[in-house]
Amino acid sequence: MRVWDINPGYLNRQSLLGEHRELHGIVSIIVNKKKGYSNHPETVRWVGYLWALRQRHQLLVAEMSLRDFTDKSPVIMLDNKGVWPETYIDEPFQQFQILKSKYRNKEQGRIPLPKNAQQLWSQHKYSTLARDVTLYKKLGRDVSGMKCDHEFSELAKMVTEVLRKSPSVGGLRNALQHMWGYVSNFTSIQKREVESWSLSRLLEEIQWHALANKEPYLTSSTALSELKAWIPNA
Repeated sequence: MRVWDINPGYLNRQSLLGEHRELHGIVSIIVNKKKGYSNHPETVRWVGYLWALRQRHQLLVAEMSLRDFTDKSPVIMLDNKGVWPETYIDEPFQQFQILKSKYRNKEQGRIPLPKNAQQLWSQHKYSTLARDVTLYKKLGRDVSGMKCDHEFSELAKMVTEVLRKSPSVGGLRNALQHMWGYVSNFTSIQKREVESWSLSRLLEEIQWHALANKEPYLTSSTALSELKAWIPNA
């Protein structure tokens, strides 16, 4: 059993759908107090964190939707809201290494597995901006000064945990407006009209134009799917 902690965009189709299936299995074990796999480390670490499991499910569904999969099995639990497990089966950096080995000569995920700190940061840049402008600026400066062979396990854990925080409405719009700049040249829509859109509409338009035009920066961004899981009433 496996519920990953890194963004679902790194998972290939088989792993994405597999985690979705296993997450529902863990929810059923915990909620219905089933004995099968109740002592599995992956099950144990989610006991008491059903809201976090719900949110991970939302992240999976957002990525699935981006890849044209439909989810018809919602997870609705609100206990311990905003709190995530403090333990990992494998640290985020190790999860990237596991996938690198697992996907050798196989289908890759939407987002390329990061080879260095700069690539990892570029993939998490707008997700971080949506949550903390100060941290966004600091990490940008820090990473720009790192050498390409700089070890990035600490950064991997930091951005993974940053993405567990709920962004504010203002933070979401700020990040989405920055992302719109990458696709605005593909459309004749005026800036005034864009500013009147809801957050959901703005993200949907960004997703469509980014995928249709294979815009490389956004199609390798965690924000392209994960922000949907945090937009109110999305």
